[in-house]
This record gives sequence, structure tokens and C-alpha cells, in this order.
Amino acid sequence: MDYGKFRYEEAQRIKESRKKTIQITMKEVKFKPKIGKGDFNTKVRHIHEFLEEGHKVKVTLQFRGREMAHPELGTKILDAVIEDLGQLARVDTMARLEGRNMTMVLSPEKKAVKKPSTKPAAPASTPKPAATTTAPVPTTAPVEEAPVPQVEVVAEVVAEAAAE
Repeated sequence: MDYGKFRYEEAQRIKESRKKTIQITMKEVKFKPKIGKGDFNTKVRHIHEFLEEGHKVKVTLQFRGREMAHPELGTKILDAVIEDLGQLARVDTMARLEGRNMTMVLSPEKKAVKKPSTKPAAPASTPKPAATTTAPVPTTAPVEEAPVPQVEVVAEVVAEAAAE
């Protein structure tokens, strides 16, 4: 074996190993203690999308001024985020207060990451005799509906903050 062939094969092995690596990036979503229902739902939906794509998500809750006196409000919001995401996310780093920010890191649950299937699609134009089919038969498994986000916790937090 000559040295040129060795270098070529080594380069091919390195190139092949790079193809198999997966880049996991960290996305960040920022919340404030006085967030509204609609904004909360939108941000949770973005976190959901990031986790489905396989990214880690850093959830940051920013406190300003007098909000620093009530870190429990931030904890309630971060707990509501975890509750809304359900089985999709795993908490890597629990919520902790660092200066004026409370941060938490979420990563996708291994079962939740969906990979595109490489199976060929079934032919759509297969005629079926009408006499044998009496009821429509589902061609796919029933799709589970995503749980409805419960934002009542956020509304209570905002109402408590307004009362004080």
C-alpha cells in the first residue's frame, strides 16, 4: 500500500464520520413574569417546535425592578411551561435564579424526536370492491391530539401580581 492511497482512505473515513455527526444547537426563549396568555402560548409553541427539531432550549425568565421580590411568580411560569410540554421535553437544568434572570434548560426526550421515514408510500389508486367494504377503514393509526395548554396558572399569577 502506498502512502497516497493511505491518505485518501483516511480522508474518506474522516468525511464519512462527519456525515454521521449531529449538530445540537441551543435555542433561547425569554419570558417576563407579567406575560399574557397569548404570548405565553406562542412562546411555548416555539419551544415545542425547537424540541421537535432536536434542539436544546434555554428558557430564561427576566425580572425587572420590583419583580425581583417575587421569584415564586417566575417559578410558577416555568412550571407551567414544563407542564404544557409534557412528555416532549426533559429538564436538564432545573430553574435557578442567577442575578435578574431565572434560567432552565430543556432537551428533547429521545422518544419524541421524529425522523423522516424512508418507506415507500402505498399506491393511492388501488380499486377496492364495493361489496366487501361496508365501513371506512382508517389507513393510518389514530393521531393523538396534543393536550390543550392550561394557561390558568399564568392568569392567576398575573392576577396575584396586580392585587399586590
